[in-house]
Amino acid sequence: MIIRTSIFVAVLLAVVPLWSQSDPVASTPTPDASRAETNDAPMLTPPALTGATYPTAPVSEERSNYVRAGLTFNSAYDDNVLGGFSNHPTGDVDYSIWPTITLDQTTTRLHSLLTYAPGFTFYHRITGRDETDQNATMDFQYRLSPHVTASFRDSFQKSSNVFNQPDVLSAGAVNGSTQIPAVAVIAPVADRLSNTGTAELTYQFSPTSMVGGGGSFSNLHYPTSSEVPGLFDSNSRGGSAFYSHRIAKKHYLGVLYQYSRIAAFPVGPEFDTQTHAALLFYTVYFRPNLSLSFAGGPQHYEAVESSLFDSRSWSPMATASLGWQGRRTTFAAGYSRSVTAGGGLIGAFNSNAANATARWQMKRAWSIGSAASYAIYQNVTPHLTFANPGGHSISGSVSVQHSIGEHFNVEAGYTRLHQSFSEIAVISGEPDTNREFISISYQFNRALGR
Repeated sequence: MIIRTSIFVAVLLAVVPLWSQSDPVASTPTPDASRAETNDAPMLTPPALTGATYPTAPVSEERSNYVRAGLTFNSAYDDNVLGGFSNHPTGDVDYSIWPTITLDQTTTRLHSLLTYAPGFTFYHRITGRDETDQNATMDFQYRLSPHVTASFRDSFQKSSNVFNQPDVLSAGAVNGSTQIPAVAVIAPVADRLSNTGTAELTYQFSPTSMVGGGGSFSNLHYPTSSEVPGLFDSNSRGGSAFYSHRIAKKHYLGVLYQYSRIAAFPVGPEFDTQTHAALLFYTVYFRPNLSLSFAGGPQHYEAVESSLFDSRSWSPMATASLGWQGRRTTFAAGYSRSVTAGGGLIGAFNSNAANATARWQMKRAWSIGSAASYAIYQNVTPHLTFANPGGHSISGSVSVQHSIGEHFNVEAGYTRLHQSFSEIAVISGEPDTNREFISISYQFNRALGR
């Protein structure tokens, strides 16, 4: 994974000077607001089908065709820096430095967004927790023809503190899909490597009909297993196919099939879970930037422990999501019910999860943001129910940001996390984490093609 990140950074640095010489954008692959109201416009693809996240920046803050670089200094107080390795909560102050670079390029066929943000964190008292972080994301949308579009997304993160990242609200992003299994249990101060990616291809073969399909993967790895007693590595692979029909100007109806295979790797037997789901979905676009989606249907799962134990059954699966991107405000919320696995846990779990995120630009130089999530997991693997019954988690973040001039920003915020998993040693002793932070950042933008 580290090699993959290094290659990504090298490619990013190599293409910046080349793309900066390209022509300004003439149009974008995404339908604009004026055309989204007619049946002649290219069809939209709801996030429930693609796994893409809803926008988190208001329209007034969105930009395209630019390269952005900056530096962020962050200081935070965490009241639980040792997690389950202490008999009582231990607090400490940490200091972080985050260089960042972002490249956003739009042409008549291609929209690409690449971001790289390494981080360096130093603790005031507990210096053994000092860390080096990595954050890298890439998102490509390429229109192969007027009716065929390919999309690729990948996100890589290396961190010893899940809350220590350039955008504290990014963890609450809503995607309206269950293609990528969530991390069920958060070990706030454990070394963790995670990599997720999706790819899809869509074909609009008539003014009102579209088909598509794609694949997804995710990897979760804890380099030091002694830091996370009760949690384990996992990976997942999956695929999906859909048919979407625009029944009216603003209404979409269709069917979706999803398959996933999730493996967990404790010391000893391997746990393998496979799921199949057939869903009906419905999406309505009240406006081009305001949509509501529903999906539901039967899901079949089979959980196997090294061919020794086999548990299989049917269960209802459902998702719902809402996304709104206004000029100064964004809001997104999602709910899902499904049988899933991995995410650090052993076995197959019936999960109910909900999350929401919002951002409001109060004035030109002031904005506030918040994110919240809740999830409950119940083990459906009979021979593991007593050993690992499951649990629940709830988290919330709020931040205030103030712009000083064109290049400087000051942000302050608070995050709280509560988890209740009685059999997970890394958090059962100290299930609560509170974190207050303040950051100062400098950034500059350079338009491409000028």
